[in-house]
Amino acid sequence: MAVRGRRGKLMLVTGGSGFLGRHLTTGHASDRWELIAPSSSSMDVTRRGSTIDAITDWKPAAVVHLAYRKGERQSIVGGSRHVAEAAATCGARLIHMSTDVIFSGRAAPYTEADRPFPTIDYGRDKRDAEDAVMLACPTAVMIRTSLLYGTGQLGHVQLDVQRALSTGSGRRPMTFFTDEYRCPVHAADVANAIAELATRPDIVGPLNVAGPDALSRFDFARATATWMGQDPNRILTGTIAESGLVRPARIVLDTTKAKALGITCRSVSESYGLK
Repeated sequence: MAVRGRRGKLMLVTGGSGFLGRHLTTGHASDRWELIAPSSSSMDVTRRGSTIDAITDWKPAAVVHLAYRKGERQSIVGGSRHVAEAAATCGARLIHMSTDVIFSGRAAPYTEADRPFPTIDYGRDKRDAEDAVMLACPTAVMIRTSLLYGTGQLGHVQLDVQRALSTGSGRRPMTFFTDEYRCPVHAADVANAIAELATRPDIVGPLNVAGPDALSRFDFARATATWMGQDPNRILTGTIAESGLVRPARIVLDTTKAKALGITCRSVSESYGLK
């Protein structure tokens, strides 16, 4: 169980050892807070009773729920419900992390008012988690974000690029879709948004926090390769249609509401210093 002492109020973070969790717990975003990040072994969010007992015992001022195990509905939906119930019980400010794939994809950007309509299992689980959270803790804020990347440490999408650029023999070539668009966002910017929203109990419900540009997986991979000092022309292209996969093609999050609150995120080119 990671604990970081500060003079501020207590913030409890689930999933603190994950990519976004590390940006939150080890970066400057949470400087105003005393932090506790229970490990999954010390607090299994799928166990309702122990989760509620643990969180209410700590009595945090804010709870940030990042933990989940992809492909495990009980972890995503049940775990989110249990954390929300605990936050409501002890009166903590709850920040719940959601995703853009609760949407099916379309040409127009999605606002917070759009009804989720997921087409993949993970998106359905995260939509149901949102519903469970808002039912248990109506004062929660749900951050909907996109592909996370970093510059001090690499996110999953960047590790894919790194693997694609490796020259190991017998490795199956990895392709990056030219027809799948997202709004990549630096994890440190999302961590800053979390810390800000923890102090803003007036903001409830969904909030889009994502990068300002819609990039295809291919364009993001090329930018990442360039940032890594590699030849972007080595990045191979593909399409969703050619892959035979079922997944949303274009999900662009409208961040007008977040910007009006002073919450902004850098573009990939800014983060990578490519301008």
